Amino acid sequence: MGFLDLLHARRKDTTLAENTWLVVGLGNPGAQYAGNRHNVGQMVADELAARIGAPFKSHKTPARVAEGFLRPGGPKLVIAKPNSFMNTSGGPVSALLKFYSLDADRLIVVHDELDLPFDTVRLKQGGGHGGHNGLRDIQKATDAAPFLRVRVGIGRPPGRQDPADFVLKDFSGTERAALPNLLSDAADAVEAVASDGLVAAQQRFHAPS
Repeated sequence: MGFLDLLHARRKDTTLAENTWLVVGLGNPGAQYAGNRHNVGQMVADELAARIGAPFKSHKTPARVAEGFLRPGGPKLVIAKPNSFMNTSGGPVSALLKFYSLDADRLIVVHDELDLPFDTVRLKQGGGHGGHNGLRDIQKATDAAPFLRVRVGIGRPPGRQDPADFVLKDFSGTERAALPNLLSDAADAVEAVASDGLVAAQQRFHAPS
């Protein structure tokens, strides 16, 4: 390969990186956790992968990955589900960013949010972890870089139930009936961020109903 070919390849790689988003759905691995409220981030990842027709595959990093474009000429999504447990999500995320040569500002983390009512989706960049162990570990692994977040509301536990127990329970029957719409809304929010940017996506999803 000649010099001009190398230069063209590097420019192509740079353009691809600028149009690529790493979308990480947080959760715990294993069938016993699949329906937990804490795994709603991975449920959204499944929805996104189905939309772009990309199956999850084993990867060189400690994650399963599905890759594809939102539309011809549109943003590329690298959708990942870490193989680690929630509280050690930072290692896989850091490895994925390095593998794809992406900065943390190209990272979208989809996660459950106790401080939002169920069936609510909100978007933000940076901010505290609010006791969420997955976010805490990612912030540590990325040196507190202000990555983007799609916050999927699961609500607060009833009565005096421990939040740690609440998030590790499956959604209730009533919640499960509404869950497909919530997952669809969260996937729409990821696509909006990737296509239009955070501010435009916030204007859409934070507008009063």
